[in-house]
Amino acid sequence: MRPLWRAIWREPRPTDAPPVSRGDWVLLAAVEAAALYEGVARPDLAWRPVVTLLALAVMPALLWRRSHPLATCLVGFGVAGLLSAIQLVARTDDLGPASMMAILILLYALVRWGSGREIAIGMPWVAAVVGLGMYASSATLPDLVGGSLLLLFIASLAAIFRSRADLWQRRQREIRNEERLALARELHDTVAHHVSAIAVQAQAGGVVARAQPAQAAQVLATIEAEATRTLSEMRAMVRVLREDGWGAYSPQLGVADLPRLARADATPDVAVSLTGAVTGLPGPVDAAVYRIAQEAVTNALRHAHGATHVGIDVCRVGDHLRLRVTDDGLTHTGSAAPPGFGLTGMTERAQLLGGSLTAGPAHHGGWMVEAVLPVHVSQVSQVSQDPQ
Repeated sequence: MRPLWRAIWREPRPTDAPPVSRGDWVLLAAVEAAALYEGVARPDLAWRPVVTLLALAVMPALLWRRSHPLATCLVGFGVAGLLSAIQLVARTDDLGPASMMAILILLYALVRWGSGREIAIGMPWVAAVVGLGMYASSATLPDLVGGSLLLLFIASLAAIFRSRADLWQRRQREIRNEERLALARELHDTVAHHVSAIAVQAQAGGVVARAQPAQAAQVLATIEAEATRTLSEMRAMVRVLREDGWGAYSPQLGVADLPRLARADATPDVAVSLTGAVTGLPGPVDAAVYRIAQEAVTNALRHAHGATHVGIDVCRVGDHLRLRVTDDGLTHTGSAAPPGFGLTGMTERAQLLGGSLTAGPAHHGGWMVEAVLPVHVSQVSQVSQDPQ
């Protein structure tokens, strides 16, 4: 019980409390009119002028019930307790103005918008005032049970709406975190690929500048184009992060864009082969194929020493798409190191879509990365919605 009590006591206020709206003013006008009407139309009320003024004076607390839930609840039920005391003095069974039932809204607001500490303080106060009112009106057992159930119903309703709002906010935070993680993978893949290409071109440029100075300008132009493309894609993703959405980052690159990774005028050269019906894929699969291929090529450029050729092969095998990236490097420096962000990102992309990814030495030598992904929209959607 003690851990539960501590958790309740430390529960913060909800952060989505709306400000005072036109509807709140309409509600206030309605309950004020009802209290004034009762004060005029019910001559049987004990201490009618005092009771009416108290009812009119407490109703504005409804405007601040969200921003000050504990204070308004203490004031509202405090006035109700004062009316019960007047009943005892006047020795009447009259429950007072029916419009005072509006203070039940303050109970709802206390549980819905108050912190755990405020709820723990306010609920005993409400129970004490209600008990005093029951005693002052000589309530019978059915009245006592009915009144208690009504209070529990209001408090439970507020707790349910509070819990649902909290779950919704948590889900929104999870979605935003997942989007940012995906963008982090995109940023890593984009920057790593283009920077690796720039580094390779710069190394080749040093050799060309000494042997064939006339071609140095062409190498520099290639480096400039790669750098410009890198900056453009990075700016697009940073814009998405600032705007907290995906709208500015579309369309995604896919299988149709794989030829952009090809390069025949550098070492190692990169060749792309597309076999079968590899177009018209679901968006997540289409984007994942491109990014996995891009990262695999980046790893080959970085780590495949002595490589002269990198091959990208995409083919349709039944209900699955197979991507294979191979190189003919003599050694692969990344093979003995722990998996980095690149390999981890590729594996996560494949697994999130219900596929698989393997990376390791190829049978013919060199290194191979192979990913197998489902291509049906129903399969991809089912995996994406699986809570596990």
